[in-house]
Formats: sequence, C-alpha cells, structure tokens
Amino acid sequence: MDLFDKISADIKSAMLAKDRVRLETLRGIKKEFLEAKTAPGADGILSDDNALKILVKMVKQRKESAEIYQSQNRADLAGDELAQAAVIEEYLPKQLSDEELTEELRKIIAQTGATSPKEMGKVMGVASKALAGRADGRAISAKVKELLA
Repeated sequence: MDLFDKISADIKSAMLAKDRVRLETLRGIKKEFLEAKTAPGADGILSDDNALKILVKMVKQRKESAEIYQSQNRADLAGDELAQAAVIEEYLPKQLSDEELTEELRKIIAQTGATSPKEMGKVMGVASKALAGRADGRAISAKVKELLA
C-alpha cells in the first residue's frame, strides 16, 4: 500500500474516531497529494519519494508557522500547528539521531572526496537526496559545515 492509499484509509478511521485534528491534517495531506498527481507534467502517479518530499515540506511549514505564532503570543494557534506536524511526522521515516546523521555524512563526504568547506555544495547535493525525509535540511547543512571545517 503506497502512502496515498494509506492516507485515504486513515481518513476513514479518523472520521470514525471523530478525531478532528487528525482528520483535518490527513485531508490536507490528501489535497497536496492530489494536486501533485494532477499538476501539469505529472503523469497521474505520485511516487512515494515525491510523497515524502511533500510531507517533509508540510512539516516544515507547520513548524515555521508555530514559531511565528509563539513569537506573537498565540500559543493556541501554535499548538494546533504542532499537533498537525506531529500527525504528518507519523508518515515520515524515523528521523536520524545526531550520531547516525554524523556517520551517514562521513560516508557521503568520503564518497564525494570533499576535503574543505568550499566543497560543501558537492556534499549537500548528495546528502540531501540520500537523507531526504530522514533528516532536516538545516541539520544536514550544519553538520556538513562542522565536518568539513
């Protein structure tokens, strides 16, 4: 079962459970998936890789919104955004710990042959693809800078 089908099935169970936050979040995910499937140039198929990219983007948006709400003393709205982010994260692969991220990046740096911070772009290109959905882009960037310094 691909992610699209899993989301659709989970929408039904959220309806039955009368879980408003989960239902609203899953409907938002399904909307994004449908838009990606029917976008110009798309062939009507949404691969799990593309679905993961959409989910990562959605989590990032929710967390950024929550930060803005926190800074404006709107804890109620920030809580809603964080609750939605938590639901979306359930569909992402397990996030890498700091040690696992360091280990993966060391392998990628060795593979690309990068030795200085000037070659960070080469490492980031490979790392972003290899670690998509399993680590945040900012965390990858910071760790690559640290390892190449």
